[in-house]
Amino acid sequence: MLKVNKVDTFYGKSQALWDVSLDIKEAEIVALIGANGAGKTTLLNTISGVLVPTSGTVEFIGQKIDGMAPHRIVGMGLSHIPEGRRLFVEMSVRENLEMGAYSSRAWKHRAETFEQVYKIFPILKERAGQLARTLSGGEQQMLAMGRGLMSRPKLCMFDEPSYGLAPRLLREVFEAIKSLREQGITILLIEQNVRNTLDISDRAYVLENGRIALEGKSQDLLKKELIKKSYLGL
Repeated sequence: MLKVNKVDTFYGKSQALWDVSLDIKEAEIVALIGANGAGKTTLLNTISGVLVPTSGTVEFIGQKIDGMAPHRIVGMGLSHIPEGRRLFVEMSVRENLEMGAYSSRAWKHRAETFEQVYKIFPILKERAGQLARTLSGGEQQMLAMGRGLMSRPKLCMFDEPSYGLAPRLLREVFEAIKSLREQGITILLIEQNVRNTLDISDRAYVLENGRIALEGKSQDLLKKELIKKSYLGL
């Protein structure tokens, strides 16, 4: 479904990614783990068209998308839910969700998608008329996820969805991500909570200093000394 092949990406004159390759199959949950500053968000921005790689290619459902405008990539069915939520805080919950359905393909089916989102996050239906800024941190994260789902994605990329959440809400977020896979949505997940991430994912890539350092089945990686020492504190 998604194939990143030997990608180099720069911020101005500073290189952030070196020769990065990964692939994701349909209905997989694939984790991308690494320390802060390793290049994880840069990779997601490269995939979603916010950044253009200087070399290498990105393909989504067999079509080359590197250099394509971000709104066209969203329209193809690839949704990027960024770190920090990035909500329209002076708009209502429902208006934020509608913004996620702006593509013509998604807009036609928005009524059906609203019900799907409300089924996953019932609190959003209760809060539909409230301004986004009045929501709790956990509710805002659910709204950010719901807005991403309104585009009717085939693949969702999540960047730190549990950041700043209490343990109880963290469990709800991970359960929501698992439910999306059960609905046939493919997931690329960046998370600092490495143990929980590897527990729910099928495969994982470890990104260190802009390079892929390790990859494999998630349960196999949990046994690796690099993962135990660097990410699990063992």
